[in-house]
Amino acid sequence: MKKIISTSNAPGAIGPYSQAVQYGNMLYTSGQIAIDPASGNLVMDNIQVETHQVMANLKAVLNAAGMDFKNVVKTSIFLSSMDDFIQVNEVYQSYFESDFPARETVQVARLPKSVNVEISMIAGV
Repeated sequence: MKKIISTSNAPGAIGPYSQAVQYGNMLYTSGQIAIDPASGNLVMDNIQVETHQVMANLKAVLNAAGMDFKNVVKTSIFLSSMDDFIQVNEVYQSYFESDFPARETVQVARLPKSVNVEISMIAGV
């Protein structure tokens, strides 16, 4: 029942984890940060650009499982500063048409590679 989801259109795992795991009709993504999968470089021009890269990476993982943002039922957003909440929220919202998923947004002390935002998702068929 457990299927590992992997795509070269999103950054590869940098540790002992998978980009996503599908279990039955549910998909659990690992957190994505703003790494450009083509270059391997961080995209951190500003918080909006960074968030768009995170969402593009999540879209690639969802697509690899045959899903898209319409399938997302829950998201977790981790911010290095709540001062970025409004800008991150505006970018995040632009990826959903309606029926927004459940979500929490929290500020954390530090994120991998000292990025400003990391997002994970749970999606279902």
